[in-house]
Amino acid sequence: MTLDWIYHRNGCVTCARAQDFLTRKKVKAATTVDAKKTRIGPDEAVSMARKFNEIYASKGTKLVHLDLKKEEIDDEELKKLIIGPSGNLRAPTLQVGKTLLVGFNEESYSKVLK
Repeated sequence: MTLDWIYHRNGCVTCARAQDFLTRKKVKAATTVDAKKTRIGPDEAVSMARKFNEIYASKGTKLVHLDLKKEEIDDEELKKLIIGPSGNLRAPTLQVGKTLLVGFNEESYSKVLK
C-alpha cells in the first residue's frame, strides 16, 4: 500500500514509532516532508485539514476521530488537535486519500492503512 503524504521529523520518538509501523506493514509514502525543513504553521495546517473528510488525531493515549462531513469544529478546537508545542503541524502526520492521521496511534493506523 502507498499513502499519499507523510510529514515527519527525524529524531522524533513518535515519528520513529510511526515509521516502524509503516515498515512492518510495508506501507510506503508517495511524498515525504521533513518537518524540520518545511514548517506548516497553524493557519496553513487548519486550511489543509479542512480539505479532508476524516481526521484521526492522537495525543498520548487519547484518540479523537472527526468526521468533517458530519461534524462542525471551529478553528481553535482543530488547532488544539493538530498543532504541536512548536506552534506548527504535529509530526507525524499522514495523508491517506481524504483521511488525515495526526500523531501516532496503532489502532487508527491499522484501520486506515488496510
